Amino acid sequence: MSLLSDIRNKNRRKPLRLLAGVMGMLLCCPGCTRMVDHRGKTPLAEVNGHFLYREDLQAVLPVGLSADDSLLFAGRYVRNWVEEQLFYDKAQENIPDNETLERMVDDYRKSLILHTYQQALIHEKLSADLTEGEIEAYYRQHTGLFKVDRPLVKGLFIKVPVGAPHLADVRRWYQSDSHEAVEHLEKYSLRNAVKYEYFYDRWRPLSEVLGWMPAKENTEKDLRKGGHVELKDSAFCYFLHVTDYRAIGQEEPYEMARAHAKDMLLNIRQTDYIRQVREGLYRRAQEKDEIKYY
Repeated sequence: MSLLSDIRNKNRRKPLRLLAGVMGMLLCCPGCTRMVDHRGKTPLAEVNGHFLYREDLQAVLPVGLSADDSLLFAGRYVRNWVEEQLFYDKAQENIPDNETLERMVDDYRKSLILHTYQQALIHEKLSADLTEGEIEAYYRQHTGLFKVDRPLVKGLFIKVPVGAPHLADVRRWYQSDSHEAVEHLEKYSLRNAVKYEYFYDRWRPLSEVLGWMPAKENTEKDLRKGGHVELKDSAFCYFLHVTDYRAIGQEEPYEMARAHAKDMLLNIRQTDYIRQVREGLYRRAQEKDEIKYY
């Protein structure tokens, strides 16, 4: 750490520039006559012909570090890089079967190139979004693939203090999903409700809805039939009206299955497209007599 301490004492504001300068001087040692083309990069360290460049360090340096923290990070990064290179060189000397390793590297490189090219093709040809009609059609044709994994409900919930006015009207309004009843409840809730949730138009997990109310035995069982629940404790009255219920294993509503259906349909199209590309390449190679079997 003496090198880093010296850098810190000279100038705390430019740690990377100073580190590059000092490491560069160390590389330009007397008697070193080997010329290396660094392609415009600034070397920081070298181990047996392997170079760490200032640009590499800058690319990984976290944003917002102080001068001292930047120096500390840079010092540790350079040290780790040197140790890794030394360890890598030692490993190369002691690998018992380089041929097997090279084959594994070639296989991985081939897989990586294929994957990268495949993703480029997909992005070029299938980047356009699927239409809503296509997604919904796929969902309708494969409803067996989309099942509810937790109970879902649609409805309305309102929570008011026990001393709130016009509770008799609330009891009448909350049990109806008519436009008039909902309008009355919305106006009432602005002044009197502690919590008001309108979800006649969207599904919500039943566990979430029940979490708004005091725990009571058989509440879920009662709601399976579709209906209403009214509960009361020392401070509040709770009113819940459920219009729709989906149990575990039933068909998942489209609005909740849409994202999954879209991913499945897109994956099918991607797979079909890549298969067509491969088959096309094979046919053209056959026509050109580029394939030889031995």
